Amino acid sequence: MSERKGLIIVHTGDGKGKTTAALGMLLRAWGRGMALCVIQFMKAETGQWGEVKAAKKLGIEWHSLGDGFTWISKDLDESAEKSRQAWALAQQKISSDAYDLILLDEFTYPLQFGWIDTLEMLSWLEMNKPPRLHLVITGRGAPPELLEKADLVTEMRLVRHPYDQGILAQPGIEF
Repeated sequence: MSERKGLIIVHTGDGKGKTTAALGMLLRAWGRGMALCVIQFMKAETGQWGEVKAAKKLGIEWHSLGDGFTWISKDLDESAEKSRQAWALAQQKISSDAYDLILLDEFTYPLQFGWIDTLEMLSWLEMNKPPRLHLVITGRGAPPELLEKADLVTEMRLVRHPYDQGILAQPGIEF
């Protein structure tokens, strides 16, 4: 078996399934006994989605630090500050060298909105990410600099979505 190289993995695009694909990797890593951490940048702290409930049952460390998505946020300055706090927590978790895989869910949004500087973030990762740590980043509109740095990039492309047909989000599928 070859020595593990920690990958930077990005799931982006306008299609559904970015977080779902990342959670599949997380589940696979859990099955291998790996130390895991999830930090959600946009989903509200109070959310009790199916994946959060499952992670708690499996003993996976999970942090939801957002206040909801920007189109429903009452205070974008507060949303930006929550994102910066989530990034500070992510930096602590990444540099601790205590994890095998860390998922930064919806991390592309604070990068897109300029709440966290992409180039500064990449420079910090270059200096502080342990070589064996797998880092998974999800969200639409991943910045080109992140895509260039990533070892694996998957773009989800929207073909059809039930919401466009008037079908609301389904438990166990979307949340």
